[in-house]
Amino acid sequence: MKGRAIAYTAEELAWIEARSTLPRATLHAGFVAQFGRPEITKAAIGALCKRRGWTTGRDGRFPAGHTPVNKGRKGECAPGSEKTWFRKGNRTGRANHVYQPVGAERMGKSGYLERKINDDMPFHRRWRAVHLIEWEAAHGPIPAGHCLKCLDGDRTNTAPDNWIAVPRALLPRLTGRWQSVPYDTAPPELKPLLLTIARLEHAAGDRRAS
Repeated sequence: MKGRAIAYTAEELAWIEARSTLPRATLHAGFVAQFGRPEITKAAIGALCKRRGWTTGRDGRFPAGHTPVNKGRKGECAPGSEKTWFRKGNRTGRANHVYQPVGAERMGKSGYLERKINDDMPFHRRWRAVHLIEWEAAHGPIPAGHCLKCLDGDRTNTAPDNWIAVPRALLPRLTGRWQSVPYDTAPPELKPLLLTIARLEHAAGDRRAS
């Protein structure tokens, strides 16, 4: 009957309207049984109700004050499901193969040596750069707005005296953005001069901004 308007009698329309709050599958089955019209599909009944504004009264939302069926059942699990639970402290498969104990060290993606400091979650907080750990042990927390800069250009040299706290805004002046020679690749004898120039330029910029 696709493409043609479906004709309903007044009796059929009145019957559908009186039962329009029923689920559409139930309404359709009752209509076919009542009037013997198997050519009328559930979609057609639904479209008719939609055109006439005969809604079921249900919008998929819980009414205000509704009590959830699982209230008070937090943590309830199906009987027997505990057999497949992960047990605390028990590692299997790949997790057991790649596990490293607290205190282990690895080379990070950015070329910094990292040390495992705990087994807690989240994963990314289990590891911390060794130069940060060693520097803070010697000098205390890094000042706000500052970061550590490697003096000799060797990021694997984690000795506290090889790192210095500098303002983060100073870093672009050491990368070669405003200098012809990047600090990290400069000859050792030139590095102190480049750092001094960058500090002076940064300080001058701060004074102009204020």
